[in-house]
Amino acid sequence: MPSLTHEALLLLFRNRPTLAAEFLRDTLGAPVPRFTEARIEPAELTEIVPAAHHADLVVLLLEDRPVLAIVVEAQLGRDPDKAYAWPSYLVAVRARYRCRACLLVVTTDEAIAAWSAEPIDLGPPRWVLEPYVLGPSAVPVITEPAEARMRPEVAVLSAMAHGQSEAGLSVALAALAAAAGLDAERQQLYVDVVLSSLNEAAKRSLEAMMKSGYEFQSEFARTYVAKGVQEGTLKAKAQAVIAFLEARGLEVPASVQERILASTDLAELDRWIRRAAVVRDAHELFMATPS
Repeated sequence: MPSLTHEALLLLFRNRPTLAAEFLRDTLGAPVPRFTEARIEPAELTEIVPAAHHADLVVLLLEDRPVLAIVVEAQLGRDPDKAYAWPSYLVAVRARYRCRACLLVVTTDEAIAAWSAEPIDLGPPRWVLEPYVLGPSAVPVITEPAEARMRPEVAVLSAMAHGQSEAGLSVALAALAAAAGLDAERQQLYVDVVLSSLNEAAKRSLEAMMKSGYEFQSEFARTYVAKGVQEGTLKAKAQAVIAFLEARGLEVPASVQERILASTDLAELDRWIRRAAVVRDAHELFMATPS
């Protein structure tokens, strides 16, 4: 099942069809042709590629006619099969739209960015695919709310790329300010993605700001951010209970894990953390008084 990060990366490009062209031209220095329209096209390339193979996203640039097809791939790990799949995607979209095509790989991991950028030698004499790669170091650090509101998808991508850095809290606040001005569906998704991208220190700082009355840009944002912060705290405490039991060498059955992870009571989770230090069996965690 695709991860939240994988799906969020693609949704950012889907929600702003010009985003792929903007990063190619302005950040990666690609020779993007003049265009007047950018639209999302079907990513199923079954005419040429086997049905099991399909691109993540296809963005088509047009000026009366197609001028460039951009295959966007969200890549979160190493996959040797991509050396064979990626070229087939480009051949398929080039044949379908009768225009030039290029590959843009997007990742939140610098090591995967380096791996993805390796040229793919297709054969003699000089048939080589060189992917364009948008990794964390290429994504701008957006900390100003005004800039974030102008480019909300870029702001969210900035939080995904830099949420674990020292600038994590600043980029998160800017991205949350940008999300506040969007429709409810995008607000919910973007806030969720931003919160999941933060390191623990930034999450704690954000939680402290919420408790101190920090004003977000809308009632929805305030409510949803507070909910997201609480859910993050619940998840962290639940995982701490499980980790504590496992560190003591106790077996933690799936039924026990499910009950722990389903808890929505911080006080209850705190009790379970204390009990995890003394119980002899994981099931004793839920007893009124561990024996």
